[in-house]
Amino acid sequence: MKISNEHSHALSYKKLIGVFGLLLVLTGITIGVSMIDLGKLNVWIALIIASTKCSLVVLFFMHLKYESRVIKISFVVTLFTMAILIGFIFWDISFR
Repeated sequence: MKISNEHSHALSYKKLIGVFGLLLVLTGITIGVSMIDLGKLNVWIALIIASTKCSLVVLFFMHLKYESRVIKISFVVTLFTMAILIGFIFWDISFR
């Protein structure tokens, strides 16, 4: 008798292709925004789009969406820590 604790969270091809298409659209938006001079907003917009794309990849392609609450919380804490560190970098650069 074999006991298996594995969970099957196979996503449909339609959903995976939809997420992939969204990633391509966000990449196109990133390229388009990079060609427009928005001053300091360029960096913020690029970071927001990159964070969104990262979240999509982690949630759907790495199946974080179906993991336990502890794993999800650790991901959010990691993003929060990264945001703080990037904020410190911007703060340091602005006062040089």
